[in-house]
Amino acid sequence: MAKLDETLTMLKDLTDAKGIPGNEREPREVMKKYIEPYADEISTDGLGSLIAKKVGDANGPKIMVAGHLDEIGFMVTKIDDKGFIRFQTVGGWWSQVMLAQRVTIVTSKGEVTGVIGSKPPHILSTEARKKPVEIKDMFVDIGASSREEALEWGVKPGDMIVPYFEFTVMNNEKMLLAKAWDNRIGCAIAIDVLKGLKGQSHPNVVYGVGTVQEEVGLRGARTAASQIQPDIGFAVDVGIAGDTPGVTEKEALSKMGDGPQIILYDASMVSHKGLRDFVTGVADELNIPYQFDYVPGGGTDSGAIHLTANGVPNLAITIATRYIHSHAAILHRDDYENAVKLITEVIKRLDRETVNRITFE
Repeated sequence: MAKLDETLTMLKDLTDAKGIPGNEREPREVMKKYIEPYADEISTDGLGSLIAKKVGDANGPKIMVAGHLDEIGFMVTKIDDKGFIRFQTVGGWWSQVMLAQRVTIVTSKGEVTGVIGSKPPHILSTEARKKPVEIKDMFVDIGASSREEALEWGVKPGDMIVPYFEFTVMNNEKMLLAKAWDNRIGCAIAIDVLKGLKGQSHPNVVYGVGTVQEEVGLRGARTAASQIQPDIGFAVDVGIAGDTPGVTEKEALSKMGDGPQIILYDASMVSHKGLRDFVTGVADELNIPYQFDYVPGGGTDSGAIHLTANGVPNLAITIATRYIHSHAAILHRDDYENAVKLITEVIKRLDRETVNRITFE
């Protein structure tokens, strides 16, 4: 693997961390380690979202930049007599990306390696080969010979099961392959935005946030935004890359490497026109590439943030990513760095007067 620079080391630490909804402690600790040097104050909300506060002008508007800490995974629900693990999906999975994939069960006694079991094709009928296996019929094999043995190893109902995949820099070193880009890349952007503001004057109070439980209903974004009461919000997340075989422009517009995605519309929110126009205006001024997209079948933390209190002008800025909601996804480093640059430059320009003007556009 290519030698990791400071940024790649942070991305590896974030994506290798294990944390499904309701179990975000490990990625939260990683994010805290990296964001703390650039924050004036670190706190959490009651659900465990991380909130890093950076003051420019204490009387200025409050700007929230939120990535979510959680990744999709599974939860142990039952151990059968032979030691096989039954599970509940936590977050959205498509059955065809699951079979024969390696997983890690995080127990109170340590980590246990497993694999989602699959039948060899030799014993499947022609008809059976054509049908996808339903998730409810899947199980995890940890190599235990009995329920008692699995329990001895520390496995119990409620334990989280996490996809296993190591962070990898590909031959094209701009292409980064990892689990949990959804949404550790958003956490990385929040960290680097605060880093970019270090030593800079800016007319507001910025909150870099790692929210919890986004994948099961934008829950941490709701509680974190309730605690912060922001004037402007940005959800930073992954988006759909439409540049692989079989994906049409009707399904996804964006290409990796063409800049961060400005989300016009998704199932959780219609983007705020005034904020959208302001952000794209800054991008045009500084020649930062971006692309528009819409995701009618998904949402981001913006969906919860924009409904806080009396309403918060909000925009989702996302990174085109291939193969999200699977064990391994690919994104482009330039898109990540351009998202950081864009949000940092926008924040420098968001004073009270500008926020008031945006709000009523």
